[in-house]
Amino acid sequence: MKFVDEYRDPAAARFAVEQIKALSGGKHLKFMEVCGGHTHTIYKHGIERVLPSNIELIHGPGCPVCVIPMGRVDDGIAVAETPGVIFTSFGDMMRVPGSNGSLLDAKARGADFRMVYSPLDALRIAKENPDREVVFFAIGFETTAPSTAVTLQKARAAGIDNFSVFCNHVTIVPPLKAILESPDLRLDGFIGPGHVSTVIGNRPYRFVPAQYGKPLVTSGFEPLDILQGIVMLLRQIRDGRCEVENQYTRAVRDEGNLRALRIMSDVFEVRPYFEWRGMGFISQSGLKLNEAFAPWDAELRFSVPGVRVADPKACQCGEVLKGVIKPWECKVFGTACTPETPIGTCMVSSEGACAAYYNYGRYNRTATIPVKSA
Repeated sequence: MKFVDEYRDPAAARFAVEQIKALSGGKHLKFMEVCGGHTHTIYKHGIERVLPSNIELIHGPGCPVCVIPMGRVDDGIAVAETPGVIFTSFGDMMRVPGSNGSLLDAKARGADFRMVYSPLDALRIAKENPDREVVFFAIGFETTAPSTAVTLQKARAAGIDNFSVFCNHVTIVPPLKAILESPDLRLDGFIGPGHVSTVIGNRPYRFVPAQYGKPLVTSGFEPLDILQGIVMLLRQIRDGRCEVENQYTRAVRDEGNLRALRIMSDVFEVRPYFEWRGMGFISQSGLKLNEAFAPWDAELRFSVPGVRVADPKACQCGEVLKGVIKPWECKVFGTACTPETPIGTCMVSSEGACAAYYNYGRYNRTATIPVKSA
């Protein structure tokens, strides 16, 4: 299959690993993979087990479900339990715990909650139910924001006034700055997020080498994409360079998707601040509907509690999202907290680091698999 088989070739993978060994020269280096999709590729395919022990991969805050704080989940549930409301969301938000259960628990209590695959599905439900209020729980980085924006444009054009969006879209640059300024973590480079970059391009990351002296390579999601991204980072370090490079050239352009960016700018504006799970409030890190689309803003249409809720004391999702600890270092990982009984978002989401570790059995890094030469 084009762009799948080629990027899972064992001989090419062995060659890339040998390059990584030679380029790193035994020096201990830490690279953060920003995107949760990268994390799952790394642990699904056992990449961390074939890398030399001096190369350490750290998980970043690029899982959109994982960064949603409990207070926003509670706000969504409050809207969902409003009489006459049909509340919709993507499937990975269904079991995210708030202080009073999840959206599935709200459904069990009588709320009309429905899973959708696209915000356009929610708009269709609104058309089919003109006597009901239909709300879409919008989450995600710049990757999914354009689809929400297009849906809102269509709602306005069609005059569908029983549809609204509870907007929780976030942006990638502010949390990267927060991580770079954190005293808890020392990093030597970044594997940049591929999905986000298909929309925003590579230019927004230039501050990483310019201001913080760290290289960044935007990578795809196949095993060889990740390995080649690491090779490119190591070559920069070897050559004394520090810049933004693009490994994912088959999908990412430096300028991004200009049409998607124009659509987003037509619908959204930047919030002064937004709360991130485990990272607190980060300025200019969230999106909200602008004044032109205020009639479709669920936060203005419904009574939203807006109360900040602290994470459970046992949950260490915040430390995992910041890369301070590995999932298996959390006290409740794999015991009280499992995909069936999640305490934190990192165990719920299909892109969560804890879910990746649990599903693929990566409980520690003591086991290694030797790599034979091609």
